[in-house]
Amino acid sequence: MYVTGETDHKSRRRLAARLLGLLALFGAPAASAHDLGTIQVRATFGADGTYRVDVTVEPAHVPPPIGTLPPTVSTRYGPIAGLDPGMAQRFGHFLRAIVDASTIAFDDEPVAPRVSSVAPDTSSGEAVEVKPIVRLSGAVPVGARTMTWRNDLPVGTFPLALANEGQDAVYQWLEPGQRSEPFALAESVVPAARTEVVRQYLALGFTHILPKGLDHILFVLGLFLLAVRLRPLLTQVTAFTVAHTITLGLTMYGLVGLSPRVVEPLIALSIVYVAVENVLRPELRPSRVALVFAFGLLHGMGFAGVLRELGLPRGSFLPALVAFNVGVEGGQLTVIALAAALVGPLRDRPWYRARVVVPASLAIAAVGLYWSVRRLFG
Repeated sequence: MYVTGETDHKSRRRLAARLLGLLALFGAPAASAHDLGTIQVRATFGADGTYRVDVTVEPAHVPPPIGTLPPTVSTRYGPIAGLDPGMAQRFGHFLRAIVDASTIAFDDEPVAPRVSSVAPDTSSGEAVEVKPIVRLSGAVPVGARTMTWRNDLPVGTFPLALANEGQDAVYQWLEPGQRSEPFALAESVVPAARTEVVRQYLALGFTHILPKGLDHILFVLGLFLLAVRLRPLLTQVTAFTVAHTITLGLTMYGLVGLSPRVVEPLIALSIVYVAVENVLRPELRPSRVALVFAFGLLHGMGFAGVLRELGLPRGSFLPALVAFNVGVEGGQLTVIALAAALVGPLRDRPWYRARVVVPASLAIAAVGLYWSVRRLFG
């Protein structure tokens, strides 16, 4: 059935306006700023378990402000971080109204986002029209499956683009006060429950030692070989644990850091040093604890390199970091337990040092030296 007359004419105009808006979103030269309306909204869901909703404002369509605002524009979610004072004076009233009228919900449960201003991208070197952009961001709630958006400010019809990271965006056109259709979140952007994160990173930490961390295994075995009694061995392991825990945390928080091209050869050389000392010194000296602590600082940076590759969930950063470290300790203690089960009954024999400690230490030193050269020049 066809609609005729004025109704048909209005329908065609509305359809044409929406098509022009879509062309503008894709960068078609025929579309002007007027076609885009007052605001455009783009929601992106990252693989790190976070979301961001960018609301871009067309300056020509912003109503004149009534009075002035201070440089810090406060909304119902708090001030807009990073908002330029000049931008606050020109658009502060409108940006605050936009934020206060916006509702982000996951599985129909509203969330309170962080609010910030986004500077225009000038990396291309070309002149960029200054458009106010306000960003609402935060962590995707654990277990969330869908997201909806609504804005109640009377700004006219506006486009909403939604995209999971690495996927194409889908578009919806919304009227003021209209809630968007639920957008399905990809599994990769939904954070796991905290207990699942802890379990996962415990396993990752353990397997980084057993069976994957041969360099760390050889270092721990080097400590084990010279310490005939349990207490001196545990003292060394404790010093090593405290040290690598410190640098692992500091490196992951971006407070310290060395290039892997420096750290990895030094880790290999630490293995060589411990093994050679086992051969040259028949007894454990108190200074060894301080040396092991220093080497632990290096190994912590090596662990941090692995964690960077694995990635840490932003919403559970600290639990994942602690769980990984505990997993590493579990792996190290397992290495010591296996070594003790294998040669423990022999440690009181008079020939133990000549037949076990020295040959095993020489073999560890040879491997460590090979790794040092390979990591330096490979």
